[in-house]
Amino acid sequence: MKGLRLYLIGSAVVMVLYLIAQYYKPKPTDWTPTYLREDKIPFGLYLLQQEMGTLFPGTSIKTSRLPVYNTLRGKNLSHTNYLFIGGDLKFDALDYRELISFMKRGNHVFIAATDIGDLLNDKLKLRIKTVLTFAEKKSIPVSFVNPALQNHGDYIFDKGISDQHFGKIDTLRATILGKNADGQVNFVKYTFGKGALYILPNPQLLTNYSLLTPHGAAYATRALSYLPNADNLIWDENNTKGGIEGSSLFRVIFAHAPLRWAYELAIGGLLIFVFYEMKRRQRIIPVVAPLNNSSADFIQVVGKVYYQQRDNRDISQKKISYFLEYIRTTYRLKTTTIDEELVTALTVKSGVPEENIRQLLDAINGISPLKKVSDQQLINLNKLMENFYIQAQ
Repeated sequence: MKGLRLYLIGSAVVMVLYLIAQYYKPKPTDWTPTYLREDKIPFGLYLLQQEMGTLFPGTSIKTSRLPVYNTLRGKNLSHTNYLFIGGDLKFDALDYRELISFMKRGNHVFIAATDIGDLLNDKLKLRIKTVLTFAEKKSIPVSFVNPALQNHGDYIFDKGISDQHFGKIDTLRATILGKNADGQVNFVKYTFGKGALYILPNPQLLTNYSLLTPHGAAYATRALSYLPNADNLIWDENNTKGGIEGSSLFRVIFAHAPLRWAYELAIGGLLIFVFYEMKRRQRIIPVVAPLNNSSADFIQVVGKVYYQQRDNRDISQKKISYFLEYIRTTYRLKTTTIDEELVTALTVKSGVPEENIRQLLDAINGISPLKKVSDQQLINLNKLMENFYIQAQ
């Protein structure tokens, strides 16, 4: 028995120590590239968000979870920059048209993404080439074409975060702003009217992981410095968090007519089935009359018998016996002798006024020795007992 006890105690101690160790052990680093402004993980944008006021002093920064078309349509914005940072960006024809109109009015757009979508690739005659590297591998050094933005040498990063480049560009339209050490283009500019579009295929260079290093902070600052000073900056979150309407479970269904028709037919069929199945399938359950209250009938019969016999003494003796039994079982008092001591004790324990108890006990003492009890005496005794039951605690 002693050995079992020691075994249980030892097992409990080991379990507690294990739970404590699991609770306090360092959490593994989350390397998911979320590109969210509030994320402090390596590939979040928390540090960039904190430094936006320094990078763009006096600029009002707003976020948008709407598509480009909904964000720009009918706004006629000016002195505004539009910032896109994410993994895969999705633009449709309406978004592209509004974006071009937005830039032609003198506004600027900065896109940092690993995939800008088929539409922009086709319109700009651009292709981003993804390089598969080992996680710990040093990236290919990168630099800016503009000598004023050089950092006494190339910018060097690890984990391959700067290895993406453009495998194809339209040299007649694109202005090259940056290259890597192999001569591959990794930063371009397209001019549209009075504005411009800047595309960087390495969004991880703007994340927390990069900005924590001197090279990374310097590169991000110089890359974003191509955006001119503006009154407003719109930070896109539609491509990272999704649209505001994305929380609706039926958004996709109602967006396509065939799916909507199928949904409506399914609901209609379900309602028809429910209404049809509501019909009673079994025989009507017969109504069963409730059982008579035989106890009440018995009491009426007994009452009639006593009333016809007019044996008031027998009734009064039974009521007195029941009352005294109630006193003995409820208040634990002796009822052998009905005297002043019983009056006092019963007054204290029951809470009934002493005068009422005295009248009741006097009535009992008066009726007990009688051989014949009148109707009035029985009625008076009954009233005194009922008052006692009502007032007793």
